[in-house]
Amino acid sequence: MKQIFALITGVVFGTGIAISGMMDPAKVLNFFDVAGTWDPSLAFVMGGALVVTFIGYRLAWKRSAPLFGERFQIPTNSTIDKKLVGGSALFGIGWGIAGFCPGAAIPALGTGRWEVALFVAAVIVGFYLRRLLSSVGAATATN
Repeated sequence: MKQIFALITGVVFGTGIAISGMMDPAKVLNFFDVAGTWDPSLAFVMGGALVVTFIGYRLAWKRSAPLFGERFQIPTNSTIDKKLVGGSALFGIGWGIAGFCPGAAIPALGTGRWEVALFVAAVIVGFYLRRLLSSVGAATATN
């Protein structure tokens, strides 16, 4: 049941990304081009997402546990460190350059465009490089 709900959630998310036009990197890049061809539609998509998230959290916190889990998985680390700031900056720079965030790129794979596949491949390589560099750094710190 957990996997079915995850699939349904992904389909709803992907449909929303497609309907809102956020699979088109030009729309996203135009949002960042405030001095040129600015397109505010991304702000409306984000605003809508914030409203839905706010309502969803209000409903979820009324429950003693999630529907498909024993307990809520809440992060306990609230430290703003170099890794968080650097990762956030890297995410934002990549989003601004490519016009995709990973969440929008996955449904955009269905368009069959090679640029999307290249972006998703680069994200996957980036995940593995980060793991590799973290394990190398941890091994160096213990020696």
